[in-house]
Amino acid sequence: MPDLPTLEQLNTLGEGLLPGLIGIRFTHAEPGLLRSEFTVRRELLAPNTFLHAASIVALADTTCGYGTRMLLPEGASGFTTIELKSNHLSTAREGLVTCEARAVHAGRTTQVWDAEVRSGQGKVMALFRCTQAVLYPKG
Repeated sequence: MPDLPTLEQLNTLGEGLLPGLIGIRFTHAEPGLLRSEFTVRRELLAPNTFLHAASIVALADTTCGYGTRMLLPEGASGFTTIELKSNHLSTAREGLVTCEARAVHAGRTTQVWDAEVRSGQGKVMALFRCTQAVLYPKG
């Protein structure tokens, strides 16, 4: 397994890309477990003034994706999300939103991750699961 990235490296990885635009920050990283967060702001809301579901999915999928990167098997060149499911249970209009992602399965060809997204008060906002296909160079 390659050297694990620091939190600073994880937070820099998304600069100028969707994770950076949303404001995702990583607060904990170890193999198979990552935690992240963002602060709700107007740009992340839907027209109904509640947090847009896509903001929650982006937080969960990014957290699971970064976790996948940390568990790629030797020889893998990357990964891609092939399936995701999200159940939304509540929402927010302000404050902190956190995510905790855990590896359920980390194989040579697929990884499965579960994540819980919570409000700053600890209320579960969404349950998320994704399957990642591990990619290898052709040849």
